[in-house]
Formats: sequence, structure tokens, C-alpha cells
Amino acid sequence: MEQQNYQNHTQSVKGFLALAFVLLLSIIGSGVNLYHSWGNHDRFYSAALIFVLMWVVFFTAFYARTFALKAQDRGIRAEENLRHFVLTGKLLDPRLTIQQVIGLRFASDAEFVELAKKAADTGMAMDDIKKAVKNWRGDYHRV
Repeated sequence: MEQQNYQNHTQSVKGFLALAFVLLLSIIGSGVNLYHSWGNHDRFYSAALIFVLMWVVFFTAFYARTFALKAQDRGIRAEENLRHFVLTGKLLDPRLTIQQVIGLRFASDAEFVELAKKAADTGMAMDDIKKAVKNWRGDYHRV
């Protein structure tokens, strides 16, 4: 696996993007079908059902992705809190947002504590935290 750094740390799952595109086309197609069957009582029920089901699938996919990322973010917060405790004997500063903690996970142990303090004191954005990391610690398990 390639060494991770700021330029190449983001991931995009091509299959997920393809499925999202197909789902978007399906919603549009079912909407067009519903529009064309508006006056036709033989087709309207089926068209409306398909349209509603496409939106159900959309929201199911959206919530599945959102809930999984939220659980992963909670895991990152717990992991980085433990890491900070091991290094300092104290928990992370409660002023740090989850986005800041996510950015801090890339910092090496040598710079983690100081960068966490700076992020809490100045309110650094996640991207700024990532850019401030000198010795990148790759996260190869996040989806």
C-alpha cells in the first residue's frame, strides 16, 4: 500500500459513486414516469409506488452511510482520546470538535499533543490541522 500523506489520504469508493448515480437516474426516471401517468388510472398507482420506493431506497442509502460514518467518527474520538491520555495523562480538550479530532489522527505522537493544544486554543479547521502535520501517521482503515 502506498505511503499515505496529505495529498493522497482521501478515498472515494467508485462503486458507491456509481450506485449513487444509478439511484439518481432511477429517481429522475420514476418521476418522469409518474408525470406521464398522471391522468392514466391504470398506470398511476404503479408509477407512484415506484417513485416512493426510489425515495425510500435513497434515504436508506443516505442514512446507512451517515450512520456508519458517525459510528466511525465516535471510534476515532475514543481512539484519539485514549492516545492523548497515554501521552499526557489527561483526556483531550473538550473544546475540540469531532472534525478537529479527525484531523489530529494523522499527527505522529511527537507532534500530536502540541497540535491538539493549538487546535483547541485557536479553533483550527480540520484541513488546517492536516496541513500542519509534519510526520504523517496514515489511517488505512477509514472508509
